[in-house]
Amino acid sequence: MGKLKSNTVIASGNYVNWSDSYSMGIKLIDDQHKGLLNFVNELFDHATGNEEEERAWFKGVIQYAVRYIREHFTTEEKLMKATSFPGYAEHKKAHDEFTLTVVKCAKDFESGGRMVLVKFAHFLKNWVLTHVAVMDRQYSDYFRRIATRKADGKLTITAADVVYT
Repeated sequence: MGKLKSNTVIASGNYVNWSDSYSMGIKLIDDQHKGLLNFVNELFDHATGNEEEERAWFKGVIQYAVRYIREHFTTEEKLMKATSFPGYAEHKKAHDEFTLTVVKCAKDFESGGRMVLVKFAHFLKNWVLTHVAVMDRQYSDYFRRIATRKADGKLTITAADVVYT
């Protein structure tokens, strides 16, 4: 796997189904969330119970996954800062804690530590879905409140809504 797939979330067993209820109403963010959910699904695909196979696959994707997660968090944080989202500090703290946990798992793995891929998949699935449903919903609702409606009915955040710091 060279990169995380986006836009196609599959269903089966422990897999995650994309639902419009996860949508933040921002295509870039939604596409990134779909990519994260696809990564979770790929973790479940590769949780075969064969530790050698799991390690080989995980070694090939973990650094890319960490970069993808950081890129996604940076995207969200830029939008929150630009619009003076009042929950920014708490949201960034949650992102930082999650990133540290994932990086620690990657370092443990790289140093030869035992890793149970299915356990890691469940952790990511639960964190991503909870974070999207609760914390991301807060900035999504905030953006909808400050946005204006264009003639075509779409919401937009205008320059007047953005605070540059």
